[in-house]
Amino acid sequence: MSLLNFKSSNPVFTGYFWDNPKSVSKKMTVTGIFIKSLISILVIAAITGYIWKINEGGMPVRWFTLGGMLGAIIISVVISVRKNWAHILVPLYVIAKGCFLGGFSSYAHAKFPEMPYQAIGVTIVTFFIMLVFYQTRIIVVTKKLRSVIITATVSIMVVYIISFILSIFGIKSYLWGTSWFAIVFNCIAAIVASFALLLDFEYIERYKNRAPKHNEWLATWGLLATLIWLYVEILRLMQKLAIRF
Repeated sequence: MSLLNFKSSNPVFTGYFWDNPKSVSKKMTVTGIFIKSLISILVIAAITGYIWKINEGGMPVRWFTLGGMLGAIIISVVISVRKNWAHILVPLYVIAKGCFLGGFSSYAHAKFPEMPYQAIGVTIVTFFIMLVFYQTRIIVVTKKLRSVIITATVSIMVVYIISFILSIFGIKSYLWGTSWFAIVFNCIAAIVASFALLLDFEYIERYKNRAPKHNEWLATWGLLATLIWLYVEILRLMQKLAIRF
């Protein structure tokens, strides 16, 4: 199938491999994606640590959370439209996500100091487990599996968007509580996020050494989006379980 005619079913990666790989000399590599992802994660960690520090000093960090979340969403939309700006927009996305995670995690860090580190550990372990499952083909990414993962991902995001809109009007959603319904929903969301990693692995493997070099930034963006989503779901689940029990 021609790369020009290929359409990705991954909602994060949609269309970003449509460039003609023959038109450039340098290609996307796993090493390039790894380096960019690692640097991005270190930047996010540094921003998060700084926000934790100022939160401990008594400064409110709610606006970091809200601003980072909205900024990341806007930047993601722009990246989807202007893929050739990825080398500029992805670093901005990393900063926005760092602000969001710093504010989001600071609440858990204040009440449960060790919990964010535990959530990071679970996220890392989950990442490598899914990578092993993918590399050993214990789980094979078929067309049907892709459809299930994407459908589940979109459904979860729609539910979150509706819940957020309702909260603006003062209508409390069960998703933000500690009921069994909320806990089960978080479990499902975390499982879907972990399986979404398989789609990232598949597209990176399929187009490594073929897609243009600048698409490393887009691959990094997609991978970070999934990892951060997984971390958020794990941390929220751990918080709810800690409060309930």
